[in-house]
Amino acid sequence: MPELKSSHEKKRVGILGGTFNPPHLGHLMIAEQVADQLGLNKVFFMPDANPPHVDHKDAIAADQRKAMVELSIAHNPLFELETCELDRGGISYTYDTIKELRLRHPDWEYYFIIGGDMVAYLPKWHRISELVKLVHFVGVGRSGYSRKSRFPILWVDVPLIEISSTNIRWRVRNHCSIKYLVTDNVMDYIREEGLYRE
Repeated sequence: MPELKSSHEKKRVGILGGTFNPPHLGHLMIAEQVADQLGLNKVFFMPDANPPHVDHKDAIAADQRKAMVELSIAHNPLFELETCELDRGGISYTYDTIKELRLRHPDWEYYFIIGGDMVAYLPKWHRISELVKLVHFVGVGRSGYSRKSRFPILWVDVPLIEISSTNIRWRVRNHCSIKYLVTDNVMDYIREEGLYRE
């Protein structure tokens, strides 16, 4: 007889945060691989309002970044958009976000996905000692970055695909193709909206 799962078993939810300026196929591949390997029920793509730990980028309006995320994830039922940081505005501290999400869904278990480059930044994150008690950090390997951290990290191996939003913006500005770097509908959106041309 099959074992019945408890009706109050926690839902395992991944969070992939970022500027998504623009979202690209690397983001989608990471989310899919982490969800598959960790058995997640959902992965939320969470655009940030103003990330505290990155340099200024060629900023575009938040609603345009949000629209591109929606276009990117439209055909995968495993993926959803989470707008709490955009709705809150201001600097996006992960600690505040996770507290808000846990209040909203106390029975969900959160897995926060970060690249190997971000793992090195963790000691500088706002209230990191408290944050690691609220969420599981999932590290995605990046070439040239160590897997060592004094914080608990679940490491997931994903294919190393060197796609970056910075490079995509450069390609658009220099009239180079971005096909197969972003989804076709995002590529069309960038062209129709005239993004990243300057």
